[in-house]
Amino acid sequence: MPTDLSPRSETSAIVLPSTGSYPLVASSLPFGMYTGSVEFLSGAVSQVSYTYKKLGGDVVDIELTPSNVYAAYEEAVLEYSYILNLHQGKNILGSVLGETTGTFDHRGNLLAGDLSSSLAGTSVTTKYPRFQLGYARRVGEGMTTPDGFGGTTTQYSASFKPIRNQQDYDLQSIISSSSASGVNEADQNIDYAGKVKNNRVIITKVYYMSPRAMWRFYGYYGGVGTVGNMSTYGQFADDSTFEVVPTWQNKMQAIMYEDSIYTRTSQYSYELVNNRLRIYPTPSYWGLDDSEDKVWVRFYIDTDAWEEDDNYKSGVNGINNMNTLPFDNIPYANINSIGKQWIRKYCLALCKEMLGQIRGKFTTMPIPGESVTLNHAELLSQAKEEQTALKDKLIEMLKDVEYVALAKAKQEVTEATTVVMKATGLPIFVG
Repeated sequence: MPTDLSPRSETSAIVLPSTGSYPLVASSLPFGMYTGSVEFLSGAVSQVSYTYKKLGGDVVDIELTPSNVYAAYEEAVLEYSYILNLHQGKNILGSVLGETTGTFDHRGNLLAGDLSSSLAGTSVTTKYPRFQLGYARRVGEGMTTPDGFGGTTTQYSASFKPIRNQQDYDLQSIISSSSASGVNEADQNIDYAGKVKNNRVIITKVYYMSPRAMWRFYGYYGGVGTVGNMSTYGQFADDSTFEVVPTWQNKMQAIMYEDSIYTRTSQYSYELVNNRLRIYPTPSYWGLDDSEDKVWVRFYIDTDAWEEDDNYKSGVNGINNMNTLPFDNIPYANINSIGKQWIRKYCLALCKEMLGQIRGKFTTMPIPGESVTLNHAELLSQAKEEQTALKDKLIEMLKDVEYVALAKAKQEVTEATTVVMKATGLPIFVG
Protein backbone atom coordinates (compact mmCIF):
# COMPACT_ATOMS: atom_id res chain seq x y z
CA MET A 1 0.00 0.00 0.00
CA PRO A 2 1.40 3.40 -0.92
CA THR A 3 2.13 5.68 1.96
CA ASP A 4 0.13 8.90 2.08
CA LEU A 5 2.43 11.82 2.71
CA SER A 6 1.27 14.68 4.86
CA PRO A 7 1.58 17.38 3.76
CA ARG A 8 1.40 16.15 0.11
CA SER A 9 4.44 17.05 -1.99
CA GLU A 10 3.79 19.17 -5.05
CA THR A 11 6.23 20.08 -7.87
CA SER A 12 4.57 23.42 -8.47
CA ALA A 13 2.25 25.80 -6.77
CA ILE A 14 0.57 26.58 -10.10
CA VAL A 15 -0.76 23.64 -12.06
CA LEU A 16 -2.65 23.67 -15.39
CA PRO A 17 -6.37 23.15 -14.75
CA SER A 18 -8.60 20.94 -16.89
CA THR A 19 -10.41 23.86 -18.53
CA GLY A 20 -9.99 27.51 -19.45
CA SER A 21 -12.18 30.58 -19.38
CA TYR A 22 -13.14 33.23 -21.94
CA PRO A 23 -12.43 36.33 -19.83
CA LEU A 24 -8.77 35.41 -19.35
CA VAL A 25 -7.94 34.80 -23.02
CA ALA A 26 -7.89 38.36 -24.35
CA SER A 27 -5.72 39.65 -21.50
CA SER A 28 -3.24 36.80 -21.85
CA LEU A 29 -2.35 37.15 -25.55
CA PRO A 30 1.11 38.63 -26.22
CA PHE A 31 0.16 40.11 -29.62
CA GLY A 32 -3.60 40.45 -29.24
CA MET A 33 -4.17 39.69 -32.93
CA TYR A 34 -7.43 37.80 -32.47
CA THR A 35 -8.99 39.31 -29.38
CA GLY A 36 -12.04 40.34 -31.41
CA SER A 37 -12.71 36.85 -32.76
CA VAL A 38 -15.21 34.77 -30.79
CA GLU A 39 -14.15 31.70 -32.76
CA PHE A 40 -10.54 32.18 -31.69
CA LEU A 41 -11.48 32.67 -28.02
CA SER A 42 -13.45 29.44 -28.11
CA GLY A 43 -10.57 27.56 -29.73
CA ALA A 44 -8.08 28.87 -27.17
CA VAL A 45 -10.28 27.84 -24.26
CA SER A 46 -10.77 24.34 -25.70
CA GLN A 47 -7.00 24.04 -26.20
CA VAL A 48 -6.50 24.16 -22.41
CA SER A 49 -8.54 21.01 -21.92
CA TYR A 50 -6.83 19.33 -24.90
CA THR A 51 -3.36 20.17 -23.56
CA TYR A 52 -4.31 19.04 -20.07
CA LYS A 53 -5.39 15.62 -21.34
CA LYS A 54 -2.50 15.10 -23.80
CA LEU A 55 0.14 15.91 -21.17
CA GLY A 56 -1.47 13.66 -18.53
CA GLY A 57 -2.78 16.37 -16.30
CA ASP A 58 -5.10 13.99 -14.47
CA VAL A 59 -2.04 11.89 -13.43
CA VAL A 60 0.91 14.27 -12.98
CA ASP A 61 1.31 17.95 -12.34
CA ILE A 62 1.70 20.24 -15.37
CA GLU A 63 3.59 23.38 -14.52
CA LEU A 64 1.75 25.58 -16.99
CA THR A 65 -0.95 28.18 -16.60
CA PRO A 66 -3.90 28.75 -18.94
CA SER A 67 -2.14 31.95 -20.07
CA ASN A 68 0.75 29.85 -21.31
CA VAL A 69 -1.63 27.80 -23.43
CA TYR A 70 -3.42 30.89 -24.77
CA ALA A 71 -0.10 32.42 -25.83
CA ALA A 72 0.95 29.17 -27.51
CA TYR A 73 -2.40 28.98 -29.31
CA GLU A 74 -1.99 32.49 -30.70
CA GLU A 75 1.53 31.66 -31.85
CA ALA A 76 0.27 28.50 -33.57
CA VAL A 77 -2.40 30.44 -35.46
CA LEU A 78 0.13 33.09 -36.50
CA GLU A 79 2.58 30.42 -37.67
CA TYR A 80 -0.15 28.74 -39.72
CA SER A 81 -1.09 32.09 -41.26
CA TYR A 82 2.58 32.83 -42.00
CA ILE A 83 3.17 29.57 -43.87
CA LEU A 84 -0.04 29.89 -45.90
CA ASN A 85 0.72 33.50 -46.80
CA LEU A 86 4.17 32.46 -48.02
CA HIS A 87 2.53 29.81 -50.16
CA GLN A 88 0.00 32.23 -51.62
CA GLY A 89 2.67 34.84 -52.17
CA LYS A 90 4.58 32.42 -54.39
CA ASN A 91 1.37 31.70 -56.28
CA ILE A 92 0.42 35.25 -57.17
CA LEU A 93 3.54 37.43 -56.96
CA GLY A 94 4.19 37.30 -60.69
CA SER A 95 0.63 38.40 -61.46
CA VAL A 96 0.41 41.28 -58.97
CA LEU A 97 3.83 42.95 -59.34
CA GLY A 98 3.20 46.65 -59.80
CA GLU A 99 -0.36 46.63 -58.48
CA THR A 100 -1.14 49.77 -56.52
CA THR A 101 -4.46 49.20 -54.75
CA GLY A 102 -4.24 48.28 -51.11
CA THR A 103 -0.49 47.90 -51.03
CA PHE A 104 2.06 49.02 -48.48
CA ASP A 105 4.12 52.17 -48.48
CA HIS A 106 7.89 52.28 -48.02
CA ARG A 107 7.45 52.09 -44.25
CA GLY A 108 5.46 48.89 -44.47
CA ASN A 109 2.16 50.56 -43.55
CA LEU A 110 -0.90 49.38 -45.44
CA LEU A 111 -2.36 52.11 -47.62
CA ALA A 112 -6.07 52.84 -47.52
CA GLY A 113 -7.94 51.18 -50.36
CA ASP A 114 -10.38 48.51 -51.39
CA LEU A 115 -8.00 45.77 -50.30
CA SER A 116 -7.07 47.21 -46.94
CA SER A 117 -6.71 44.22 -44.68
CA SER A 118 -8.77 43.76 -41.58
CA LEU A 119 -10.32 40.96 -39.61
CA ALA A 120 -13.77 41.96 -40.81
CA GLY A 121 -13.59 39.67 -43.83
CA THR A 122 -12.12 42.02 -46.39
CA SER A 123 -8.59 40.70 -46.09
CA VAL A 124 -6.89 40.17 -49.43
CA THR A 125 -5.49 36.98 -47.90
CA THR A 126 -8.88 35.36 -48.41
CA LYS A 127 -9.24 36.50 -52.02
CA TYR A 128 -8.39 34.71 -55.25
CA PRO A 129 -6.88 37.16 -57.73
CA ARG A 130 -7.73 37.08 -61.42
CA PHE A 131 -4.96 35.59 -63.47
CA GLN A 132 -2.84 38.27 -65.11
CA LEU A 133 0.32 38.31 -67.15
CA GLY A 134 1.55 40.68 -64.52
CA TYR A 135 5.29 41.11 -64.60
CA ALA A 136 5.69 39.70 -68.11
CA ARG A 137 3.15 42.22 -69.43
CA ARG A 138 4.92 45.11 -67.76
CA VAL A 139 8.23 44.04 -69.27
CA GLY A 140 6.58 43.86 -72.68
CA GLU A 141 4.99 47.28 -72.25
CA GLY A 142 8.39 48.79 -71.60
CA MET A 143 9.72 47.36 -74.88
CA THR A 144 6.80 48.25 -77.15
CA THR A 145 7.08 52.03 -76.97
CA PRO A 146 10.43 52.35 -78.80
CA ASP A 147 9.17 49.94 -81.45
CA GLY A 148 5.96 51.88 -82.00
CA PHE A 149 3.57 49.18 -80.83
CA GLY A 150 1.90 51.06 -77.99
CA GLY A 151 3.03 50.42 -74.46
CA THR A 152 2.43 52.53 -71.40
CA THR A 153 4.76 55.38 -72.32
CA THR A 154 3.07 58.29 -74.06
CA GLN A 155 4.51 59.23 -77.45
CA TYR A 156 4.36 62.78 -78.76
CA SER A 157 4.94 64.44 -82.12
CA ALA A 158 6.60 67.75 -82.89
CA SER A 159 7.63 69.62 -86.00
CA PHE A 160 10.02 72.31 -87.05
CA LYS A 161 10.60 74.21 -90.26
CA PRO A 162 14.11 73.74 -91.60
CA ILE A 163 16.19 76.72 -92.54
CA ARG A 164 17.55 77.15 -96.02
CA ASN A 165 21.08 75.80 -96.31
CA GLN A 166 21.16 74.65 -92.64
CA GLN A 167 22.02 70.98 -92.31
CA ASP A 168 22.17 70.36 -88.51
CA TYR A 169 19.35 70.73 -85.97
CA ASP A 170 19.32 70.15 -82.21
CA LEU A 171 16.04 68.30 -81.65
CA GLN A 172 16.52 68.25 -77.88
CA SER A 173 16.74 72.03 -77.81
CA ILE A 174 13.84 72.50 -80.24
CA ILE A 175 11.48 70.21 -78.32
CA SER A 176 12.58 71.48 -74.89
CA SER A 177 11.94 75.06 -75.97
CA SER A 178 8.44 74.20 -77.17
CA SER A 179 7.74 72.31 -73.96
CA ALA A 180 8.82 75.28 -71.85
CA SER A 181 6.68 77.76 -73.82
CA GLY A 182 3.71 75.42 -74.16
CA VAL A 183 3.21 76.21 -77.85
CA ASN A 184 4.80 75.24 -81.15
CA GLU A 185 6.18 77.53 -83.84
CA ALA A 186 2.63 78.10 -85.12
CA ASP A 187 1.62 79.33 -81.66
CA GLN A 188 -0.56 76.25 -81.12
CA ASN A 189 -0.90 74.48 -77.76
CA ILE A 190 1.05 71.25 -77.47
CA ASP A 191 0.27 68.16 -75.39
CA TYR A 192 3.78 67.82 -74.01
CA ALA A 193 3.84 71.32 -72.47
CA GLY A 194 5.96 71.42 -69.31
CA LYS A 195 6.83 67.73 -69.47
CA VAL A 196 10.34 67.72 -70.92
CA LYS A 197 12.09 69.90 -68.31
CA ASN A 198 15.60 68.47 -67.89
CA ASN A 199 14.69 65.03 -69.27
CA ARG A 200 16.12 63.64 -72.47
CA VAL A 201 13.72 63.06 -75.35
CA ILE A 202 13.95 59.76 -77.19
CA ILE A 203 13.36 60.17 -80.94
CA THR A 204 11.59 57.19 -82.49
CA LYS A 205 10.87 58.49 -85.99
CA VAL A 206 11.79 61.35 -88.30
CA TYR A 207 9.68 62.11 -91.37
CA TYR A 208 8.56 64.96 -93.57
CA MET A 209 5.93 63.16 -95.61
CA SER A 210 2.70 61.77 -94.31
CA PRO A 211 3.03 58.24 -92.90
CA ARG A 212 -0.62 57.47 -93.55
CA ALA A 213 -0.18 54.95 -96.30
CA MET A 214 -3.88 54.20 -96.67
CA TRP A 215 -4.47 57.74 -97.95
CA ARG A 216 -3.06 56.66 -101.30
CA PHE A 217 -3.63 52.95 -101.11
CA TYR A 218 -6.95 53.27 -102.95
CA GLY A 219 -5.86 55.67 -105.58
CA TYR A 220 -6.16 56.75 -109.08
CA TYR A 221 -7.10 53.71 -111.16
CA GLY A 222 -8.94 50.45 -111.05
CA GLY A 223 -12.09 48.87 -112.30
CA VAL A 224 -14.72 46.24 -111.76
CA GLY A 225 -13.20 42.93 -110.76
CA THR A 226 -9.69 44.35 -110.71
CA VAL A 227 -7.37 42.42 -108.46
CA GLY A 228 -4.07 44.08 -107.63
CA ASN A 229 -0.72 42.65 -106.75
CA MET A 230 2.12 43.69 -104.52
CA SER A 231 3.42 46.19 -107.02
CA THR A 232 0.17 48.14 -107.47
CA TYR A 233 0.28 50.74 -104.76
CA GLY A 234 -2.65 52.78 -106.05
CA GLN A 235 -5.90 50.96 -106.74
CA PHE A 236 -9.62 51.06 -106.35
CA ALA A 237 -12.01 48.27 -107.12
CA ASP A 238 -15.49 47.13 -106.27
CA ASP A 239 -16.49 44.63 -103.59
CA SER A 240 -15.16 41.74 -105.62
CA THR A 241 -11.61 42.88 -104.83
CA PHE A 242 -12.21 42.74 -101.11
CA GLU A 243 -13.69 39.26 -101.45
CA VAL A 244 -10.87 37.86 -103.56
CA VAL A 245 -7.81 39.63 -102.15
CA PRO A 246 -6.90 38.33 -98.67
CA THR A 247 -6.60 40.83 -95.85
CA TRP A 248 -2.94 40.06 -95.32
CA GLN A 249 -2.18 41.17 -98.90
CA ASN A 250 -3.86 44.53 -98.25
CA LYS A 251 -1.71 44.90 -95.14
CA MET A 252 1.45 44.06 -97.07
CA GLN A 253 0.54 46.55 -99.78
CA ALA A 254 0.08 49.28 -97.17
CA ILE A 255 3.46 48.54 -95.60
CA MET A 256 5.21 48.43 -98.96
CA TYR A 257 3.58 51.66 -100.07
CA GLU A 258 4.66 53.50 -96.94
CA ASP A 259 8.19 52.29 -97.51
CA SER A 260 7.94 53.47 -101.12
CA ILE A 261 7.15 57.00 -99.91
CA TYR A 262 10.49 57.18 -98.11
CA THR A 263 12.45 55.29 -100.74
CA ARG A 264 11.14 56.30 -104.16
CA THR A 265 9.76 59.77 -103.60
CA SER A 266 12.18 61.04 -100.99
CA GLN A 267 15.19 63.12 -101.86
CA TYR A 268 16.47 63.29 -98.31
CA SER A 269 17.96 61.04 -95.70
CA TYR A 270 19.11 61.84 -92.19
CA GLU A 271 21.50 60.93 -89.44
CA LEU A 272 20.52 61.15 -85.77
CA VAL A 273 23.22 61.25 -83.10
CA ASN A 274 22.45 62.23 -79.51
CA ASN A 275 19.25 63.97 -80.65
CA ARG A 276 21.19 66.04 -83.18
CA LEU A 277 19.65 65.72 -86.62
CA ARG A 278 21.69 66.07 -89.81
CA ILE A 279 19.75 66.19 -93.07
CA TYR A 280 21.31 64.92 -96.34
CA PRO A 281 21.67 66.69 -98.65
CA THR A 282 21.69 70.17 -97.19
CA PRO A 283 18.16 71.59 -97.76
CA SER A 284 18.20 74.38 -100.29
CA TYR A 285 14.53 75.16 -100.99
CA TRP A 286 13.12 75.64 -97.49
CA GLY A 287 12.36 79.11 -96.30
CA LEU A 288 9.95 79.94 -99.07
CA ASP A 289 7.04 80.51 -96.67
CA ASP A 290 5.54 77.12 -97.49
CA SER A 291 3.83 76.14 -94.25
CA GLU A 292 3.72 72.48 -95.28
CA ASP A 293 7.46 72.15 -95.60
CA LYS A 294 8.10 70.80 -92.10
CA VAL A 295 10.12 67.99 -90.63
CA TRP A 296 8.18 65.95 -88.10
CA VAL A 297 9.57 63.86 -85.30
CA ARG A 298 7.92 61.33 -83.04
CA PHE A 299 9.35 60.99 -79.56
CA TYR A 300 8.78 60.09 -75.94
CA ILE A 301 10.23 61.62 -72.81
CA ASP A 302 12.80 59.63 -70.88
CA THR A 303 11.51 59.58 -67.32
CA ASP A 304 12.90 58.27 -64.06
CA ALA A 305 12.11 54.57 -63.69
CA TRP A 306 11.17 55.18 -60.05
CA GLU A 307 8.60 57.88 -60.77
CA GLU A 308 4.90 57.50 -61.56
CA ASP A 309 3.73 58.56 -64.98
CA ASP A 310 1.02 61.22 -65.03
CA ASN A 311 -0.89 59.42 -67.75
CA TYR A 312 -0.52 55.86 -66.54
CA LYS A 313 -0.01 54.46 -63.06
CA SER A 314 2.78 52.04 -63.73
CA GLY A 315 2.85 50.72 -60.20
CA VAL A 316 6.30 51.87 -59.13
CA ASN A 317 4.82 52.51 -55.68
CA GLY A 318 3.03 49.19 -55.62
CA ILE A 319 3.96 45.57 -54.96
CA ASN A 320 7.62 44.93 -55.66
CA ASN A 321 8.35 41.83 -53.54
CA MET A 322 6.90 39.50 -50.94
CA ASN A 323 7.16 42.17 -48.25
CA THR A 324 4.73 44.54 -49.96
CA LEU A 325 2.03 41.98 -50.65
CA PRO A 326 -1.12 43.27 -48.89
CA PHE A 327 -1.34 40.18 -46.69
CA ASP A 328 -2.61 40.31 -43.14
CA ASN A 329 -2.96 37.37 -40.80
CA ILE A 330 -5.64 34.98 -41.97
CA PRO A 331 -8.91 35.75 -40.14
CA TYR A 332 -9.53 32.92 -37.70
CA ALA A 333 -13.12 32.54 -38.92
CA ASN A 334 -11.75 31.61 -42.37
CA ILE A 335 -9.60 28.74 -41.09
CA ASN A 336 -11.25 25.40 -41.84
CA SER A 337 -11.09 22.14 -39.89
CA ILE A 338 -7.87 21.09 -41.62
CA GLY A 339 -6.08 24.19 -40.44
CA LYS A 340 -7.56 24.09 -36.93
CA GLN A 341 -6.34 20.55 -36.35
CA TRP A 342 -2.84 21.58 -37.42
CA ILE A 343 -3.04 24.53 -35.02
CA ARG A 344 -4.08 22.27 -32.11
CA LYS A 345 -1.15 19.94 -32.67
CA TYR A 346 1.33 22.74 -33.14
CA CYS A 347 0.07 24.50 -30.01
CA LEU A 348 0.54 21.27 -28.05
CA ALA A 349 4.13 21.04 -29.30
CA LEU A 350 4.72 24.64 -28.19
CA CYS A 351 3.29 23.83 -24.75
CA LYS A 352 5.67 20.87 -24.48
CA GLU A 353 8.54 23.20 -25.26
CA MET A 354 7.45 25.67 -22.58
CA LEU A 355 7.00 22.89 -20.04
CA GLY A 356 10.46 21.56 -20.88
CA GLN A 357 11.98 25.01 -20.40
CA ILE A 358 10.26 25.36 -17.01
CA ARG A 359 11.32 21.94 -15.78
CA GLY A 360 14.83 22.48 -17.06
CA LYS A 361 15.45 25.12 -14.40
CA PHE A 362 15.33 22.33 -11.81
CA THR A 363 16.68 19.00 -13.02
CA THR A 364 15.49 17.27 -9.84
CA MET A 365 12.77 17.90 -7.28
CA PRO A 366 13.26 16.83 -3.65
CA ILE A 367 10.62 14.68 -2.00
CA PRO A 368 10.72 13.15 1.48
CA GLY A 369 13.45 10.56 1.52
CA GLU A 370 14.75 11.09 -2.07
CA SER A 371 14.40 13.19 -5.24
CA VAL A 372 12.58 12.97 -8.55
CA THR A 373 14.32 13.59 -11.91
CA LEU A 374 12.26 15.72 -14.29
CA ASN A 375 11.90 14.97 -18.02
CA HIS A 376 12.74 18.42 -19.42
CA ALA A 377 15.27 17.14 -21.98
CA GLU A 378 12.79 14.62 -23.38
CA LEU A 379 10.04 17.23 -23.57
CA LEU A 380 12.26 19.70 -25.41
CA SER A 381 13.37 17.05 -27.90
CA GLN A 382 9.81 15.92 -28.58
CA ALA A 383 8.61 19.50 -28.94
CA LYS A 384 11.24 20.42 -31.53
CA GLU A 385 10.71 17.25 -33.54
CA GLU A 386 6.93 17.68 -33.57
CA GLN A 387 7.12 21.35 -34.58
CA THR A 388 9.51 20.57 -37.43
CA ALA A 389 7.42 17.62 -38.64
CA LEU A 390 4.20 19.64 -38.60
CA LYS A 391 5.71 22.55 -40.53
CA ASP A 392 7.43 20.29 -43.06
CA LYS A 393 4.23 18.36 -43.72
CA LEU A 394 2.22 21.57 -44.19
CA ILE A 395 4.81 23.08 -46.55
CA GLU A 396 5.01 19.86 -48.55
CA MET A 397 1.25 19.74 -48.90
CA LEU A 398 1.12 23.38 -50.02
CA LYS A 399 3.79 22.75 -52.66
CA ASP A 400 1.58 20.02 -54.11
CA VAL A 401 -1.31 22.47 -54.50
CA GLU A 402 0.53 25.47 -55.93
CA TYR A 403 -1.24 26.88 -58.97
CA VAL A 404 1.48 25.63 -61.31
CA ALA A 405 1.40 22.15 -59.76
CA LEU A 406 -2.39 22.00 -60.06
CA ALA A 407 -2.16 22.97 -63.73
CA LYS A 408 0.39 20.21 -64.36
CA ALA A 409 -1.79 17.68 -62.54
CA LYS A 410 -4.79 18.72 -64.65
CA GLN A 411 -2.66 18.27 -67.76
CA GLU A 412 -1.75 14.72 -66.71
CA VAL A 413 -5.41 13.89 -66.10
CA THR A 414 -6.33 15.23 -69.52
CA GLU A 415 -3.57 13.27 -71.23
CA ALA A 416 -4.53 10.08 -69.39
CA THR A 417 -8.17 10.58 -70.35
CA THR A 418 -7.15 11.03 -73.98
CA VAL A 419 -5.26 7.72 -73.93
CA VAL A 420 -8.29 5.94 -72.47
CA MET A 421 -10.62 7.47 -75.04
CA LYS A 422 -8.36 6.32 -77.88
CA ALA A 423 -8.83 2.72 -76.74
CA THR A 424 -12.61 3.10 -76.53
CA GLY A 425 -14.54 1.84 -79.52
CA LEU A 426 -16.72 4.34 -81.33
CA PRO A 427 -20.45 3.53 -81.75
CA ILE A 428 -21.66 2.56 -85.17
CA PHE A 429 -24.35 4.79 -86.55
CA VAL A 430 -26.95 3.11 -88.73
CA GLY A 431 -29.00 5.38 -90.93
